[in-house]
Amino acid sequence: MTSGELLTVQETAKALGVSARHARRLADSGSITRVTRGTIDRDSVDKYLLSRRQGRTRAWAEHTAWGAIAFLSGNDASWLGPTQSSRLRRALREITEASQLLTRMRDRAAVHTYTAHRAALPRLRALLTSSDPGHLDISALMPDGADGYLPETELDAAVRSLGLRVDEGGSAVLRVTGFDFDTVRHLVKTPVVAALDAGTSSDPRARGAGLRTLDDLLQAYR
Repeated sequence: MTSGELLTVQETAKALGVSARHARRLADSGSITRVTRGTIDRDSVDKYLLSRRQGRTRAWAEHTAWGAIAFLSGNDASWLGPTQSSRLRRALREITEASQLLTRMRDRAAVHTYTAHRAALPRLRALLTSSDPGHLDISALMPDGADGYLPETELDAAVRSLGLRVDEGGSAVLRVTGFDFDTVRHLVKTPVVAALDAGTSSDPRARGAGLRTLDDLLQAYR
């Protein structure tokens, strides 16, 4: 599958497990993206399926998610108490699929997407702490943009000073967290966060690499 692949309405219905009529209604409502009459964007279908799966599973709180990242990275999570740590370790051992882990981890940061002027991108990249796709043998998730983590206390100033504009299709992805950012800065450089970020990418190759790495990490943790 390549990025930008198109599906017919019938193929979309089969992928979603719904009728063709229901698939058309989803396109009419904007839940999935119609490209031309009778064709649907495959990436939008994949994202819709992921959101449906995530909606049935409760995400961990921010501090718990970063604790899980620490454990999977072979680090301690000193901010968690002994009982919470024990429960979290047990929960990690019980997760059998990468998609389950992605769902649990989705609240580690709030994702905001913007359009940024090309001249502002170098300054924006300097503000962000970005995961390393090299851990997965893939290229940058946003080679022509910016993708990284930012303390929530710095978001408003960054938006104002760099003239960022909210845009779901923009090339500036800011993963905003209120968790202790010194800890975040350390953990973001691990393969775990690289895999989590890639695992929700709209690029099929990056997403596949992220999911495979998460599966390997979970298996090793057990």
